[in-house]
Amino acid sequence: MLFARELGVGGSERQLTEIAKTLDKKRFSVHAGYFREGMRGRELAGAGIALCPLDVTSFRKPTAIREARKLVRYLQQHRIQIVHTFDYPLTCFVVPVARAFGVPIVLSSQRGSRELIPNFYRGLIRITDLLADGVITNCRALEAQLVQEENLPRRRIHLCYNGIDVARFQQLPLREQASREPVTIGCISVFRPEKNLGLLLKAVSALSVSFPQIRILLVGGGSEEQRLRKLAGDLWITNRLTLLPAQANVLTALKEIDIFVLPSTTEALSNSLMEAMACGRAVIASNVGGTPELIEHGKNGLLFDDGNLADLKRQMAKLLSDAGLRHQLGHAARQTIVERFSIEQSARRMGDIYQEMLDRKMGNL
Repeated sequence: MLFARELGVGGSERQLTEIAKTLDKKRFSVHAGYFREGMRGRELAGAGIALCPLDVTSFRKPTAIREARKLVRYLQQHRIQIVHTFDYPLTCFVVPVARAFGVPIVLSSQRGSRELIPNFYRGLIRITDLLADGVITNCRALEAQLVQEENLPRRRIHLCYNGIDVARFQQLPLREQASREPVTIGCISVFRPEKNLGLLLKAVSALSVSFPQIRILLVGGGSEEQRLRKLAGDLWITNRLTLLPAQANVLTALKEIDIFVLPSTTEALSNSLMEAMACGRAVIASNVGGTPELIEHGKNGLLFDDGNLADLKRQMAKLLSDAGLRHQLGHAARQTIVERFSIEQSARRMGDIYQEMLDRKMGNL
């Protein structure tokens, strides 16, 4: 049984949904639990995944105890053998309940830096580290962080890279452009401080004299939207900028993007970056977290030093001035996803983790 706070548009929710749909149904009967439903809930239900809503809005309210009892009844009724939480609110709620009531395998996830988790939850997460049988990470950078900063034994950490539905995210045709036609720089990401989208706006402003055809498209919405609008005005690039809310179908936006840039100050393994690569877009990203496990600089994309505006401008200028390089890197990016990061590969790996841990628990290994 897989759990996430909200079955919406976020990266963890997307990976839960794809894993649930792609796990080998001959080996696993899959259920999913959540606090708030969203578009992914309908998608899971349509794929025949059993759903268990949990009406928890605060751990301090009496309803949390009621919903914990409901969860226990569900786990027992369906004889759930493996529980796996995908984000920190569900980890804090589900792991202690599942452990207390005898679920054989209890797993949590670390899918982003713990620095981003609110302090209240961070303390609870450290308790669940002791209760869970293991923690699933989506990149080696997070594995190293858990070992070095949280003193978690490496043997209890299991790596499963994110996977992309390569059939859905097929290579999109790149536009043949004359030198004076618009080139769209884009990013699909929730507008949060750690995404550092202001740095991208500054790079576009600095390059706009040498590359007057440059445009910028940001998709995702979030707390930083008004700040980004104000910054664009201060930089005199409002007429070059388009801001859009989160999209259920990101392919529409990816069709408009020529160069995908992710300037995050912290990152694990970005789904949006992987989707851009799967569509054959040339990508530039900050050299942080798990991104270097995905991008080999100069081979299937470009990396720049975290927070370094001059370096970001250099990498962007390379692609703005060379359509052939954009095509070359975009093709290599697509091949990387097909060969190493498909959802089928990810689901097989996750299934192997589940089966191995269950076999060990049952004494079959």
